[in-house]
Amino acid sequence: MNIENRLPADLLEFSQRIPAIVWNLIIALAAIMAGLIIKFIVTRLFKFYAKKETTYSIFKSIIVNLGTAITYFIPLFLLNLFIPLMRMDKIYITPLDKAIEICLTISFAGILVRAIRVLEDYVYHAYDLSKADNLTERKVRTQIQFIRKILVVLIVFVTIAIVLLSFESMRKIGTGLLTGVGIGGIIVGFAAQTSLGNLLAGFQIAFTQPIRIDDVLVVEGEWGRVEEITLTYVVLNIWDKRRLILPINYFITKPFQNWTRTSSEILGTVFLYLDYSVPLEELRTEFDRLINLTPLWDKKVKVVQVTDTKENNIEVRVLMSARNSSEAFDLRCYIRENLVTYVQQNFPDSLPRIRNDIGNLEKYLQPKVQGQDN
Repeated sequence: MNIENRLPADLLEFSQRIPAIVWNLIIALAAIMAGLIIKFIVTRLFKFYAKKETTYSIFKSIIVNLGTAITYFIPLFLLNLFIPLMRMDKIYITPLDKAIEICLTISFAGILVRAIRVLEDYVYHAYDLSKADNLTERKVRTQIQFIRKILVVLIVFVTIAIVLLSFESMRKIGTGLLTGVGIGGIIVGFAAQTSLGNLLAGFQIAFTQPIRIDDVLVVEGEWGRVEEITLTYVVLNIWDKRRLILPINYFITKPFQNWTRTSSEILGTVFLYLDYSVPLEELRTEFDRLINLTPLWDKKVKVVQVTDTKENNIEVRVLMSARNSSEAFDLRCYIRENLVTYVQQNFPDSLPRIRNDIGNLEKYLQPKVQGQDN
């Protein structure tokens, strides 16, 4: 390629004194080194500003998520700019230029994907799940996760399309395929019916939100939190650290319990089965004392009621409120253990028991005759 008009006279004279392959290597190495130096300077600046942040830093997020992608993109971009300075025949420079353009397209797509992650990190910081009542945060996180996955899929498909369409032969193939798109679309539609159903279910869940990230669910008899919502399945983190994987359309077609649908607050219940002789007022007094001692109670609801009477005992329901389901479980265990201990220590006769009342017992007792041998 003619480079007379692209270089100063002194540099042009120097380039003509050395072999073309050496000159081309110098140009390539100069472009790569310049790109790495620029990336190093930018990274150092971002790290400097990141140190000033105490909790969340968008600069740190950019370094973590975009660092690798930029490491490839900047040198490739400069190499693409420096190609006209190389001494190379057109028969060689055309495929080289095409290869670098494809690599640039892929690396730029990588930057877009990682930039979405930076945005997601910012939203996660703004909508922190550590709050006691995090309904809004769970709504936003569920939507942002689903939108991120959709955008990543779109970026991948568009990138593949751009790369393929950059080849003339692929354009001809694509033109031929368009003539059969009607029949092909029907065939693909039948073949991908389940996948498309899951994708539509994902859209419905993301925006109508029967479930959200960190929701507490009871599904198939298992209690757990929603850990991840993908385009095709949902991961439920069970209380004992197992993972329950369910297809995403399960939550559109089947019933399940959502304990945090409108609020994370929940009522906890403890049932005690006691004898009819139990002093209820003393039991209420002890319950009031116990529940006021623990920070697990949110100071909203506390009730002791007799909800049923059975043949041998009564059913006492102890109702209390907590900020979330985890604290409600701990609160129930705390109240149950201490009330049982209280009844055992103070009213042992009020524990459940079976009575046998035999009337006219004296009829069955034979008086002992004096002098009678046993």
